[in-house]
Amino acid sequence: MIKFTVISTKGGVGKTTLTANLGALLADMGLRVLMIDADVQPSLSKFYPLSQPKPSAGLTEVIVRGEVTAECISSTMYRNLDIVVSDDPEGSLPHWLLNRIDRGFRLRMALNSPAVIDSYDCVLIDTQGAVGPLQDAAALAADILISPITPEILSAREFKDGTMELLNRLEPSSALGATLGPMKAVIYRQDRTTDARVIAAGIREDFIKLKGRVTVLETVVPHAKAYKEAATLRTPVHRHERKRDGATPSAYAVMHQLTWELIPSLEGTLVESFSARERVA
Repeated sequence: MIKFTVISTKGGVGKTTLTANLGALLADMGLRVLMIDADVQPSLSKFYPLSQPKPSAGLTEVIVRGEVTAECISSTMYRNLDIVVSDDPEGSLPHWLLNRIDRGFRLRMALNSPAVIDSYDCVLIDTQGAVGPLQDAAALAADILISPITPEILSAREFKDGTMELLNRLEPSSALGATLGPMKAVIYRQDRTTDARVIAAGIREDFIKLKGRVTVLETVVPHAKAYKEAATLRTPVHRHERKRDGATPSAYAVMHQLTWELIPSLEGTLVESFSARERVA
């Protein structure tokens, strides 16, 4: 089983959309995928329709019990794709975690539960933009961190400063038995302007200088309306836009390339066909 946490210290960079679309593509490839909405603002929980309208439990149960049980897991309307929903609208979980000595490792330990280990090939964790104990717990639960970055000058500066602060804060946790996974940055929502290309090149150059602490992936997710349209329709973007005319690659192509970079053993695996309305049987 491989665990990814999609993380950024800046809000509004596309974490939830990226998590949902990666999860759905992996599920369509035949992997058993569990998404975890570790954001007190439950955007991921609402991204895809659920097979049951009111889950009996969710993230609160996972964090407080330190265990994932079957009651905490909800099925989406897509085959192989389940979710632990966020059910903390008052934002009390970060405060509860703050007072615990095991706050950084609580989610990591919970993911070792039989309900996860025995049932899933991949876990994808969405996070809140605000720095705090819930974001830290999500980061330390992952094998690999994924961080979307938009090629805008203020976002790039925030990404570099915020990311290095996060790494410097959490890397000492390895002394306590929780190694922080490598971070893979993905340039996200890049438009076709010269300015965006220059900033993207600068991002790559900056992180080359940081001795491999952050790797910038080759795949670039373009700024294209298909991603917003798919979110509105509550459908995976690789299903929504399989082909595209023009120079910008289709969402189907981009999401496959991104998945292959993140999980090289899947390279060449394609979702060959599916019905636009295919759901869980």
